Amino acid sequence: MPLLPQYISELLPMLPPDFQVVQMHFTTVDYVIFALLLVASAGIGLFYAFSGGRQRTTQFLMADRSMSCLPVSLSLLATFQSAVAILGAPSEVYTFGTEYWFLGCSYFLGLLIPAHVFIPVFYRLRLSSAYEYLELRFNKTVRICGTATFIFQMVIYMGVVLYAPALALNAVTGFDLWGAVLAMGLVCTLYTALGGLKAVMWTDVFQTVVMFAGQLAVIVVGTSQAGGIAEVWRKAINGSRISGLDLNPNPLERHTFWTLGVGGVFLMLALYGVNQAQVQRYLSSRTEKEAVMSCYVVFPCQQVVLCLGCLMGLVMFARYGEDSPLDKGYVTTNDQMVLYFVMDVFRDLPGLPGLFVACLFSGALSTISSAFNSLATVTMEDLIKPHFPNMTEGKATLLSKGLALGYGLVCLAMAYIASIMGSMLQAAFSIFGMVGGPLLGLFCLGMFFPWANPTGAVVGLVSGLVMAFWIGIGSFVMRMSVPTPAPALNATALPLFDNITTTVMTTTAKSTGVEALYSLSYMWYSAHNSATVVVVGLIVSLLTGPMKEKELTPGTVYPVLGTLLFFLPDRYREKLCCITPLAQKVNSYFHLFPLLFVFQYLCFQ
Repeated sequence: MPLLPQYISELLPMLPPDFQVVQMHFTTVDYVIFALLLVASAGIGLFYAFSGGRQRTTQFLMADRSMSCLPVSLSLLATFQSAVAILGAPSEVYTFGTEYWFLGCSYFLGLLIPAHVFIPVFYRLRLSSAYEYLELRFNKTVRICGTATFIFQMVIYMGVVLYAPALALNAVTGFDLWGAVLAMGLVCTLYTALGGLKAVMWTDVFQTVVMFAGQLAVIVVGTSQAGGIAEVWRKAINGSRISGLDLNPNPLERHTFWTLGVGGVFLMLALYGVNQAQVQRYLSSRTEKEAVMSCYVVFPCQQVVLCLGCLMGLVMFARYGEDSPLDKGYVTTNDQMVLYFVMDVFRDLPGLPGLFVACLFSGALSTISSAFNSLATVTMEDLIKPHFPNMTEGKATLLSKGLALGYGLVCLAMAYIASIMGSMLQAAFSIFGMVGGPLLGLFCLGMFFPWANPTGAVVGLVSGLVMAFWIGIGSFVMRMSVPTPAPALNATALPLFDNITTTVMTTTAKSTGVEALYSLSYMWYSAHNSATVVVVGLIVSLLTGPMKEKELTPGTVYPVLGTLLFFLPDRYREKLCCITPLAQKVNSYFHLFPLLFVFQYLCFQ
């Protein structure tokens, strides 16, 4: 996909007159609203940067562990609700119907398990980096492997998150492409480097409000112009956009209840369970109880966000029907349709396009700032401090801010690379999803299987990454080598899932052998790759000598197997290290154990 701005102006004279509606421009009011978003975000960061002595220790990366439930919850939500999700979910619903809504079924277990399994372990160990856990559970080599994998994942992804909304905005409105990229990148770098996690989280709160306001404005105005919600629903039903419950168990089907509702659980666990950007927010909470409560608060908020995305897609369909702007040639990708729709709906309402663009870029800012802060934290805690244990607090704080600034500049460089990657943008999104699964498998291996040893962890992680890239790249190459099928079978590249996710959409054509593996639904990537890490890690651990209970660091193993295997004699359970308790036993959570254990049993047997 070449750069659109370089040749659109040359093509315009050759196109039909109605193509001119593609270039719809901002008014002065729109520019003012968009600028206010950037100024407000930078202002919050500067406030926390200069608010007394609270930013003069490296604890500014952890918000001084003083955050309450509400800002943590909204920050978790903002990190999940990125610009690519705002652009992708309505386009998905417009094109394929409301099947995507069943992703919401995965949110329950996807947040319940982190709340009562991962958070108690991480919080009680008083970690700063999620990858400190890997050293406590295994050794320093495993920690460095996990950290390097996470850094690779986030550096690739954040450049795309920065570039994708700017490109869509430029293609539809003529808004300067690199002006938008530089404005976002520099403002985000400024408040993250100066204000630390506290600034990131409070700007996330502000940006969440802006995101909700922008989406609601589009839905309300669009519904009114379409003739009311009843008319929108009638057109959606007549256009077969209201999907039923598809219980097809075929994992090659792109979206079914099982791929979204079950496969989505693993995507959620990779994001909310072990991703440093989210773990850091849990650890910034004042108490463990508030950290757990933040997961509960996020759940209804996510359902609202998902419903807003689906409703916007239905309103788009009510306006355009089957005759989409993409088919007419007004836009070149599905991702640009939402912005085209917004500019079309708000054509006579100055200021509202600026509000939605502020909403869109709020999603990007929240995602990128989270990435900067989490990357600075893991680099400092996992790669620098262990080698310089005598570094003064002042130097460590200055270096931490320098790291956040450095990653901000790397993000801008990655945005430039993304601009010349063309169709590799889809590959970059898929990399994020492919790497999250193996990292989830690595943490599950250590937390749920006490006999897993460091050798098994390293070999399992490498095997999971190899499997992930084999399937992901193979799927991408196969689609590129196959002629484009009829529209009903098109493989679409829509950035649908978090910040924190992949964008590989596979065809549903019948495949055999290796081709069937390449056609695996992208929603199963995380489950497949994490299972690979666990299975290979357990086999290698048994072959190379399983760990013994006395070798385990207290509090690093969650007592799942001990409860599942209650029927075994104690001597056998002791050999499997199944009697190791979690430090400060979670007695108040025992009523949830049966549900969690059944889930773990189904996933790993």
